[in-house]
Amino acid sequence: MSPDTTPRPAARATIDLITAAWHTQAVYAAAKLGVPDLIAAGHSAPADIARAAGADEDAVRRLLRLLLRLDVVDGDETEGYRNTSVGELLRDRPGSLRDVCLLYGEEFYQAWGDSIETFRTGRTGFEKAYGQSLVGYLREDSDAAKRFQRAMRAQADNFAFDAVPQHVDFSADRHVVDIAGGSGQLLSTVLGSAPGARGTLIDLEHTLPIARAHLEQSVGADRAEVVAGDMFTVPIPQEADTYLLSRVLGDWSDDECVRLLSSIREAMAPHSRLVVIEMVVQDGRAGLLAPLWDLHLMVVNGGHQRSAQEYRELAARSGLSIDRAVQLPMEACAMVLTHGG
Repeated sequence: MSPDTTPRPAARATIDLITAAWHTQAVYAAAKLGVPDLIAAGHSAPADIARAAGADEDAVRRLLRLLLRLDVVDGDETEGYRNTSVGELLRDRPGSLRDVCLLYGEEFYQAWGDSIETFRTGRTGFEKAYGQSLVGYLREDSDAAKRFQRAMRAQADNFAFDAVPQHVDFSADRHVVDIAGGSGQLLSTVLGSAPGARGTLIDLEHTLPIARAHLEQSVGADRAEVVAGDMFTVPIPQEADTYLLSRVLGDWSDDECVRLLSSIREAMAPHSRLVVIEMVVQDGRAGLLAPLWDLHLMVVNGGHQRSAQEYRELAARSGLSIDRAVQLPMEACAMVLTHGG
């Protein structure tokens, strides 16, 4: 009897979905072991890579076999392996996505392992896995907090921030306020396009060392001030030209978003504007990252991504209106809000 070679596209698609988490963990293992860095340093044979990594040779050989098929490395066991452009992004150096890989392969992976808790009860998978909220965890673990901030900065480097000044003109601004500004990457990008502006970054105390160092290096300490505080309670600087709110609203409920947006509106002058950067969930099949991130936020901290209509409703409830929205790379969107009519 001849073997059955009938194509089974639905079965293959299903298996690909089921095993996608194995891709994540294989890439995580490579980054954690430093495989891309070792390859860049000249270790190309599996035995050599394993020895330099302090890892099991057979396991590394088999890992490389999969990484080849995932386009993380190129080459073969005989001639040696080399990094692809994906592998280069997993190296331990500024601008890479290694910290993102470690965060998603460790804490976030564990949270997703308990995601059924979220779907059944609404409690986050992160709380089930770690016994506390993500914010509480980062506040208590300084190493994790630093890795989280580096990961957020790396995402900004590789996703959309550098495109913002191409669509929003900041050249006439004199004061820019970044609320919950994280690593300072967005604020430094904006200030780079607004030579006459000074900046203020507001965020929690544990986030400020990375932000301060980045702003001092990128735009100079004389142009940027960092302020420690909870964005819901710290006084928002008055009458700035532009307020920035990037990847923040997705972490909060509608009522909390309205509370925050209302406090910003009260600080705004008639000429001020608020630039909100978020992924926007579209109808139908368009856009995969936004609904993925929507579920991720739900599992990790109870947040969610919203549709364009939901953002318009939030703005209206806060006394604001969306003047325009521009598409950014990686399914992000910049929405320019002003005082409601």
